[in-house]
Amino acid sequence: MLSASLVLTVAIGLPLGVVLFLASPGQVWANRAAHLGLSLVVNLLRSVPFIILLIVMIPLTVALVGTSLGVVGAIPPLVVAAAPFFARLVELALREVGRDTIEAVTAMGATTRDLVMRALIPEAMPGILAGITVTAIALVSFTAMAGVVGAGGLGDLAIRFGYQRFQTDVMIVTVVLLLILVQLLQMAGDRLVRHFSRR
Repeated sequence: MLSASLVLTVAIGLPLGVVLFLASPGQVWANRAAHLGLSLVVNLLRSVPFIILLIVMIPLTVALVGTSLGVVGAIPPLVVAAAPFFARLVELALREVGRDTIEAVTAMGATTRDLVMRALIPEAMPGILAGITVTAIALVSFTAMAGVVGAGGLGDLAIRFGYQRFQTDVMIVTVVLLLILVQLLQMAGDRLVRHFSRR
């Protein structure tokens, strides 16, 4: 559930973040109306609490994947919740790229695609990887909440056995496993960021 939703989140959030950056004032595709519209959609989706989004999206989830239960049923709301969040992190990472780098690449006659693929993303890679790490950790908490609607995973285990059946030991083990998972994700993300920062 975590890996599938993270892959889809990055696949959707990365281009969305790039478009947000390129459409912002002073950039290649500077378009105030488009930037405001995209920003509004991103901010609206980011502001909805995940548990509410999970319930509101049940009809759409059923239409997309045929069910709102289990791992498959949890992935669409997970992606809708995380992709705008990640897109904003990508936009922030791209803003850290030096203006002189963008101007130099543009002056050499590079297309927008070349600018993005050969300058912006490579230069912003440490920030983007840090954003993926933060998003992955946010998705861990989202997947735990998805257990409320029978999505399975550690959240479902904690709710059905730890909470509803008053098995405190199950609850404690679940919390410890979640903490270990978050720590492993953070360590892996930090290592990748350090690797790409040295390049």
